[in-house]
Amino acid sequence: MKAILTFVVVGAVACAMVWAQAPQQPASGQPAPRAPGALPAGFDGSAYGKARDIPARIVSFTAQPASIKPGQSFTLVWHTENPSGVTIDPEPGRVTPRGSRQLKPAATTTYTLTARGPNNQVLTKTITVTVEGTTPIVARPDSTAKKAVPRTADGKPDLSGVYAGGGGGGARGGRGAPAEPVLKAGAEKYRIVRGPDDTGATSNCMPLIPPQSWGVPYQFQILQGANYVAIFHEYPGTFRIIPTDGSPHPVDPDPSWLGDSVGRWEGDTLVVDTIGFNDKTELQGYRHTESLHMIERFRRPDVDTIQYELTIEDPNVFDKPWMLTRTFTLRTDLRRIDEFICENNRDYRILFGTK
Repeated sequence: MKAILTFVVVGAVACAMVWAQAPQQPASGQPAPRAPGALPAGFDGSAYGKARDIPARIVSFTAQPASIKPGQSFTLVWHTENPSGVTIDPEPGRVTPRGSRQLKPAATTTYTLTARGPNNQVLTKTITVTVEGTTPIVARPDSTAKKAVPRTADGKPDLSGVYAGGGGGGARGGRGAPAEPVLKAGAEKYRIVRGPDDTGATSNCMPLIPPQSWGVPYQFQILQGANYVAIFHEYPGTFRIIPTDGSPHPVDPDPSWLGDSVGRWEGDTLVVDTIGFNDKTELQGYRHTESLHMIERFRRPDVDTIQYELTIEDPNVFDKPWMLTRTFTLRTDLRRIDEFICENNRDYRILFGTK
């Protein structure tokens, strides 16, 4: 498939690569710092700001083929630029800015592509797919229909899907745990203090653990089977395969970046217990030791969301266990996460005019 790259996409990717490393912006009225020899971009401000000003555009919207027989399928193909959101009604609903989808309508159907852009811009384009021998209809999405949470063959909620990272929620107490970490006496050395030239916790592309792994602006995917649940993070390309068949932790596991996870079901809640971390990752501004222990709870109250709860304890660092929560939103426009190749983002400091 041909890659069609626009200036906006390139700019967005460049910003995304360094999303967590950008230094503070200069005071109003002052020019942004520029590395020696660097050429101006041709506009003031950030690429994000520039992208917000560029109108959306529908490049194409086609059906291949546009006429079929009953029982046959066709492929919708669409391409938009700089949208804030794209939907196709009556199906498949929310979609990516550019893509394709195979559909099998029961009758002649008119599909409407809607692209939304800056300043309340709304663009639409329609196409009709003819199903021979059927009565034409203009189907509309049923916004009032409530979809049931999918379940596996054994009756457990199926958590499978692609979800938005960094999603909502916040810290809160519960189950006897405080909402914020409290250092134990004498553990001040575990507090992270960053200097002015520190490029951030994610600048070296190394693995992240919860809650940091949920806080990046990239998707993650859950695949659920009969005896395992696998969690794949688009950034920085890490994964966990979690047994749910009652297997215990190994005795004295070798320390690893993501630790050793085992899962179990408590009703409709997946509980994941993780130990065996090395001491090379960070959490909420603190370092930790190999005694770190996490308990995660995943619950799918409706088809569109996962409610997440995390309890963290490290007796060498924190005075007591502490807890936070998140809400993850299902990305109905995505069927899988993308490939992400992470370089050492410390090499991109020159983009901000630093040495």
